[in-house]
Amino acid sequence: MSTHFDSNGNAHMVDVSAKGVTVREAVASGQLVMAGATAKMIRRGDAKKGDVLGVARLAAIQGSKQTATLIPLCHVIPIEAVSVDFEWISPSVVDQSPTAVSSTETLQCVVRVRTSGKTGVEMEALTAVSIACLAVYDMVKSVDRSLVIGPLRLEEKSGGKSGDFRRIARKTC
Repeated sequence: MSTHFDSNGNAHMVDVSAKGVTVREAVASGQLVMAGATAKMIRRGDAKKGDVLGVARLAAIQGSKQTATLIPLCHVIPIEAVSVDFEWISPSVVDQSPTAVSSTETLQCVVRVRTSGKTGVEMEALTAVSIACLAVYDMVKSVDRSLVIGPLRLEEKSGGKSGDFRRIARKTC
C-alpha cells in the first residue's frame, strides 16, 4: 500500500511526526529550447518585460516556498536555502535541410533547495525549476511562442531514510 493512502484507499498526508530531522537537499533541472534570436535578446537584456533571468530566478525562489499550496499532499517545509543557476548549452540545428535551417539555443535552469527537516525537498526543487521555466516563457512569449520547456527532472537528492539519489548521466539537448 502506498504511504499516501489510508487503509480505506483515501488520499492523506503522510505522518512524518516520528521521523528525525536531517539536512535534506535536492537538485532539479529544466531546459528551455528557443529560437537563437530569443536567446540573443535574453543575453543582451533587452526583452520588453525586463531582466528575464532575474525575474525567473525570483520566480523559482518564490515557487519553491509555495509548493505545499500547489501540490496537494506536500508538507509545508521551511526552506533554508535556494540557489538558481542558468547555463546556456551550445546551439543546435533543428532542421539540416538546405531550404529550412533554423538554429535554436537551449537554456538550462538548475535549482538546489536545502532544509533541515523531516521530509525531503524534491518537490520544492522541481516546482522551482518549473516556475522558473514558465517565467522565462512568460517574459518572451510575445517574440517566441514556439519555445519548448523540458525535460524537467530530479538530478539528485540527499538526506532522509531513503538515502541519496544521483542521476548517473546528465544528458542535455
